[in-house]
Amino acid sequence: MNSSRPWASRSRASILIAATLLGCLPNLGHIRAAEPAPAEAAKEAIQKVLTVQAAAWNRGDLDGFMAGYWRSPELSFFSGKDRTRGWDATLERYRKRYQSEGRDMGKVTFSDIDIEVLGPDSAWVRGRWQVVTSKETVGGLFTLIFKKLPEGWRIVHDHTSSG
Repeated sequence: MNSSRPWASRSRASILIAATLLGCLPNLGHIRAAEPAPAEAAKEAIQKVLTVQAAAWNRGDLDGFMAGYWRSPELSFFSGKDRTRGWDATLERYRKRYQSEGRDMGKVTFSDIDIEVLGPDSAWVRGRWQVVTSKETVGGLFTLIFKKLPEGWRIVHDHTSSG
């Protein structure tokens, strides 16, 4: 070691430490990229619920469609001037509107989906819906509140408008 330049050995040591740390960064980035961030994982899971719901609707499976909702008397569904409370009442509302005599469920599409994760177990979703039947095309906007429950992400509140 050169005693006339004590800073030289410190500088070399600093450079070696910095180079070692920089060499590790690509590996750390690879580890982070392997797993989606919690918010991204939540968005993917919520989008899957909506995709499964649309597929169930389009094959005429209202019970399958309702699997995306919280199966609880506390579920709330607002549409127009009507407020429906509970999973069973919501299912009955859908049956009357889309499966009663002379009606067909048609095909549903969801579009303009915007999922905002609020925390590890809650999110809201905004979007458009459209149902095309042999007799009519109806649609509108929706806002959904999702909660992560033991059975997965479920809609706990649905506010749907038509027009």
